[in-house]
Amino acid sequence: MTIAKQLLTKNLKNTYITPKGLADAKAELEFLKNTRRSQIAEIIHQAREYGDLAENSEYDAAMEEQAMVENRIAELENILKNAKVISAPLSQDFVMIGSVVKVEMDDGVDEFTITGRIETDPARKKISNESPLGSALVGAKKGDIVEVVTPNVKYKCKILDIK
Repeated sequence: MTIAKQLLTKNLKNTYITPKGLADAKAELEFLKNTRRSQIAEIIHQAREYGDLAENSEYDAAMEEQAMVENRIAELENILKNAKVISAPLSQDFVMIGSVVKVEMDDGVDEFTITGRIETDPARKKISNESPLGSALVGAKKGDIVEVVTPNVKYKCKILDIK
């Protein structure tokens, strides 16, 4: 196991996050606790005034929304409790969280940013260090050919550059 993979697997409870991701998570948590909770409470209060709760779809929808918000608050609190902030890659010698990696695959050349799981955004080419491609890349060096194994496909890619 490479040094980079040992560092990343040493404490699996950690949630790796960038400073921007941390700020976004804190802002979302604050909004949910201070604004959205009271909005939903007001909606529930109004829906109760419509009468019979057994056949009140507005009340049911508001209660479902409240449950989703409370679940998200708990998830964000857990993320923040276990957050390990990763600012900039310590090295460009090997791939780690925060690295921008240029890879050559069968269908051409592509560039990905390796992030923690909560900042993943495939549309913006931000992939999790826990994804099949991300975990294959973490710890690899420029010029290495890594094998990526997914449930359906196995393929190889070559690392062209690390920033």
